[in-house]
Amino acid sequence: MSQYQNDIQSITGLKQQQGSGWDAINPESAARMRAQNRFQTGLDIARYTAGIMRRDMANYDADPSMYTQSLGCWHGFIGQQKLISIKKHFNNTDRRYLYLSGWMVAALRSEFGPLPDQSMHEKTAVAALIKELYTFLRQADARELGGLFRQLDSAEGAARQAIQDKIDNFVTHVVPIIADIDAGFGNAEATYLMAKQMIEAGACCIQIENQVSDEKQCGHQDGKVTVPHEDFLAKIRAVRYAFLELGVDDGIIVARTDSLGAGLTKQIAYTREPGDLGDQYNSFLDVEEVSTEDMANGDVVIKRDGKLLRPKRLPSNLFQFREGTGEARCVLDCITSLQNGADLLWIETEKPHIAQIGGMVKEIRKRIPNAKLVYNNSPSFNWTLNFRQQVFDSMKAEGADLSAYERSQLMSAEYDASELARVADERIRTFQADAAREAGIFHHLITLPTYHTAALSTDNLAKEYFGDQAMLGYVAGVQRKEIRQGIACVKHQNMSGSDLGDDHKEYFSGEAALKASGKHNTMNQF
Repeated sequence: MSQYQNDIQSITGLKQQQGSGWDAINPESAARMRAQNRFQTGLDIARYTAGIMRRDMANYDADPSMYTQSLGCWHGFIGQQKLISIKKHFNNTDRRYLYLSGWMVAALRSEFGPLPDQSMHEKTAVAALIKELYTFLRQADARELGGLFRQLDSAEGAARQAIQDKIDNFVTHVVPIIADIDAGFGNAEATYLMAKQMIEAGACCIQIENQVSDEKQCGHQDGKVTVPHEDFLAKIRAVRYAFLELGVDDGIIVARTDSLGAGLTKQIAYTREPGDLGDQYNSFLDVEEVSTEDMANGDVVIKRDGKLLRPKRLPSNLFQFREGTGEARCVLDCITSLQNGADLLWIETEKPHIAQIGGMVKEIRKRIPNAKLVYNNSPSFNWTLNFRQQVFDSMKAEGADLSAYERSQLMSAEYDASELARVADERIRTFQADAAREAGIFHHLITLPTYHTAALSTDNLAKEYFGDQAMLGYVAGVQRKEIRQGIACVKHQNMSGSDLGDDHKEYFSGEAALKASGKHNTMNQF
């Protein structure tokens, strides 16, 4: 017997126990409401989605073609429409998540207005967006099930059983969210408190980076400053304690390293003995050997192998790493994070280059054989130019005639029909599958896609509607496409919950219910 039928029976028994006061309560209506509200709390969601991610991670370890994907969403409606679309096109949500970008929270969700990705937005805005996303996803469940229940009421025979099967095997829109906690918004205690809020809102996976909280920069901007490993590990442990305190025992932590593009550190690491973690961190500093006579006022020196070494210190009081050490620092960051409680890695790179990423993963896997990455397929990369230049360089190495191409101008539309562009586009198309196989990438995400799609679609509509096309700009460019592509929100009243409200009115008021979906509802045109 299905859970739906079990609920009808149990509520029927409860109604009988309560006597005549419950005569107007319909057990089937109550069971439907239960089915439409499967997840009672954010912690229910976090535990459920953590299980999904853990299974997906195991499946990827067995078969790298089973990688996962997500798109960054900055509003609950955007996340909801994404999952409705996925279910429509693929009939399931397998291996497809949501990503919550700190960049988009800063740019779009702060009460200060648009902010750069520098952890200046309100800490609570992140947990609030997680809660909002899951509110909209749960509403998508309720809306779709409501439609199935109405179909069930009007169906007979085999058709009725087919609809009942859809209800009993309903695929929820609730999927894992990988949530960005930036650099923790303060010390380890601040990280713990914020992680708790995020988990209570439903996050099963938290991504944290090894930058200094008060100097944090977007991973694709200059001026990044990292912290010694022990500082970062304390924050990883803080997140783990938050998961354990709340009973999400298999919560996932993504440790992100920005060391590839970060040439600065705020601190010289504490070290107890040669070769320990602090000493390894300090070994990457840009130093010069000095004697006591060479030292200037206020100089900081470290002692290594019997020598006094003066790290290069900038007027900002930051210390500089040696050039060319980024990849080695990334590898050490990743190994250390996995050895101290992280589950997945994120290496922020300056370009999407499989050989570069794979080279670092190969080194990491010498120590951690099942190491795997979350990777940012970032809109900060010029994908067209990057891949056309990669193909250009490959062709050059093979001795091909490249006289028809100017490497620095390969973004130009004049090359769009060329063989080089065709090969580059194919590499872009297969990048995720290739990188999952060759570079250990378990999860591919795009951080800011819906920021860009909102801008692009609004630009297209504004150009047409306020121009010569006027109302046809909306009809041809939006509504006609919605109808023909089967976009659910073309029935915007239904999407906003009108039919759900009518169902509830009928449950609560019976024949006296004043419903909105009658024959005069203009939504019946669709």
